[in-house]
Amino acid sequence: MTETAARGAAPTGNRSLSAALCEDVVAKLVAASDLIETSATVLATTAGHPAGRLRVFEGEAVAHAVYIALTVPAIGLDSHMVFAFGPAQSCLPHFTLDSVATGDAYAFHLDLVQRADLAVHLDYMDAVYGPLTETYLGARALPGLTEAAIGPRQRALMSPWMLVHRASEEAFRAIDGPVHAYLDHWLALAADGVPKAVAGTLAGTDLPERDRALRRLLFSRDVDPVWAQVSRLLGDEETDRLRALLVHGPSTDAHEKGDRSDVL
Repeated sequence: MTETAARGAAPTGNRSLSAALCEDVVAKLVAASDLIETSATVLATTAGHPAGRLRVFEGEAVAHAVYIALTVPAIGLDSHMVFAFGPAQSCLPHFTLDSVATGDAYAFHLDLVQRADLAVHLDYMDAVYGPLTETYLGARALPGLTEAAIGPRQRALMSPWMLVHRASEEAFRAIDGPVHAYLDHWLALAADGVPKAVAGTLAGTDLPERDRALRRLLFSRDVDPVWAQVSRLLGDEETDRLRALLVHGPSTDAHEKGDRSDVL
């Protein structure tokens, strides 16, 4: 394993479509914010073979971002995930993107994860998600996309503006535009803040506590079956360390020790 502490650079060299989509998002995140790369770790299979990498970034307006790449050509695995988190006290939603390639087939998941219950906070919904509606509808209409089958429990944890689809190569190339539209909107919210009048409507929400509870479920083995697949590749201990990082954030004892007590 190797550790670095430097500002991230845009990736170079030949890249798969799924890698390029997430790596370009990471590069834009770093360029448009105060994020600094604080660690880069090589991931390995239970047999000790290279399996990808983990990159962690920390900042202020964007509290931290995590990039996980799982790439094992021998088994056709090419999976990439970016998760960028707003500060605990903020109502800034979290940005998330997954991109996966399996042979000639592709899949992706894109969302801004809500920090308050949209059903009872219309002003927040309109301010944070309303500007994405045209992009959302346009993306769903792209030829070559098929909505992915995920369970209702997972859907309940995400926003109604979530895009989660399987894609042909042509369609996957076309979602670059919607991905960057979501990201640009999110970066503007991170830079300018959610309007004070809108944020004030959330006064009755304990934002840090709600976020802790949501993250425990988002990255739960019980809710998301992907973690069982990751465990088969990396082992339970390393998988739970990744989950603890996503639940608690970097620079915490729970993450450093791979504490499983507060992740389901």
